[in-house]
Amino acid sequence: MKPSRQALGAADVVAVVHTVAFSGIEVCPVEVQVQIASGLPAFSVVGLPDKAVAESRERVRAALIAIGLGLPPKRITVNLAPADVLKEGSHFDLPIALGILSAMDLIPAEEVLNYTVMGELSLDGRISAVSGVLPAAISAHAHDRGLICPLSQGPEAAWAGGGDTFAFGDLMQAIGFLKGDLLVSPTQPGALPETPPGPDLADVKGQETAKRALEIAAAGGHNLLMVGPPGAGKSMLARRLPGLLPPLSPQEALDVSMVHSIAGDLPDGGLLRHRPFRTPHHSCSTAAMVGGGLRARPGEVSLAHLGVLFLDEVPEFPRAVLESLRQPLESGTVSVARANRHVTYPARVQLVAAMNPCRCGHLDDPALACRRAPHCAEDYQNSLSGPFLDRIDLHVEVARVDPWDLDGLQPGESSAVVAARVAVAQARQAARFAGREGLCRNADLEGRALDDLVPLEATDRVFLAEAASVFKLSARGYHRVIKVARTIADLEGTDRVARPHIAEALSFRRRSLRSNTKG
Repeated sequence: MKPSRQALGAADVVAVVHTVAFSGIEVCPVEVQVQIASGLPAFSVVGLPDKAVAESRERVRAALIAIGLGLPPKRITVNLAPADVLKEGSHFDLPIALGILSAMDLIPAEEVLNYTVMGELSLDGRISAVSGVLPAAISAHAHDRGLICPLSQGPEAAWAGGGDTFAFGDLMQAIGFLKGDLLVSPTQPGALPETPPGPDLADVKGQETAKRALEIAAAGGHNLLMVGPPGAGKSMLARRLPGLLPPLSPQEALDVSMVHSIAGDLPDGGLLRHRPFRTPHHSCSTAAMVGGGLRARPGEVSLAHLGVLFLDEVPEFPRAVLESLRQPLESGTVSVARANRHVTYPARVQLVAAMNPCRCGHLDDPALACRRAPHCAEDYQNSLSGPFLDRIDLHVEVARVDPWDLDGLQPGESSAVVAARVAVAQARQAARFAGREGLCRNADLEGRALDDLVPLEATDRVFLAEAASVFKLSARGYHRVIKVARTIADLEGTDRVARPHIAEALSFRRRSLRSNTKG
């Protein structure tokens, strides 16, 4: 039963409008309660608002004046309930304005209660775009309410389904709709743009070992590190990984789009149909990488959720930024803790990192290497910690291709051919993981599930244990070799993980990058 103004108290006039606040991608329902009481003229907003919300008083006042209305000469109090939840953002403008109009009996109070409202008001009364419309629409429909939002974001919100979405370009249109003077049809979902084809793997000549590692990474969701001199093709290979991955399922597209909606960078009217490929510059901060800042926004690792996070020249990243990735790479989520809030964002990504063997990049070429070789390589690679490298399943050397050989090399397999093999391998994984919640890739296997689903023969376990001892693998590294071997077996189409699969997995697992600088 929806509350009436009389049920809310004995004040002169009280009105309620529903809106939302955000904690990460979690949506917190908020009631905008407006009281117009006798007393000296005043306009105050309470309920733990941030500066953007507190400034809404002036935007609302100016927008009402722009449409020919003025605030009554009374004491206006706007309470954002619950009062102990931080309210951030400009999307409270429109619900506050409609709450005041409802309290002034200019629009029906009962009609407003049927909707969750969000939108920023311009000084001339236009309704501007805001962040988080898609998760707000999902929350509104879950509470059996429609959504009123900015005109430009109606097609985006309509993808939530389950309820009606009405989008308006200015305050007068919203008022006319709520009064029944303007007939508006519910907004329809925006047209989904065709995903343009990505770069083709056939463009990369040579580098067969690196291509094999890229295929294994795509099939099992494994993290990948490529080491090689400048111009060897590391970035070319990384940019072709999304083309080997299967398209996003409808639920995955919604999950990815919700994160980008919170960040405010969804394409107009649509969902993200392609897997994200994020390439932050090595000058980025920890907050930019894992999320944070004043409003605890999602960082690059969350914006790459269900896609690829590519770190080029990874040793150039600040050590603290790389170490901050250890937790999300392991758990698939990132928790941003601040003094006044604690938010969690999804961050299930594939990390692809690329680096030169040393600062000059020509460690293996005496003619081009600097005077400090090989000591410069040791110093350069020491910027990557052991725990960070331990979370990367595949280490591959990308050798320099001689320009004289480029014309003679035939194009390799196309992305479509490799993607077809990857799809078959992932279908085998999906069948194996049926009924096990939270498992969809071999990279997700751990604990009892790893032991149950990847049994090894006793002799193969002895072989792996001996190799792990020689390579000085940690327990995490030991288990990651088993996961990669399982993916190799899936690409081969076999149910049993055998010694050749383990041997190939070990070939991509090195005890230390620093071994290149010895001897």
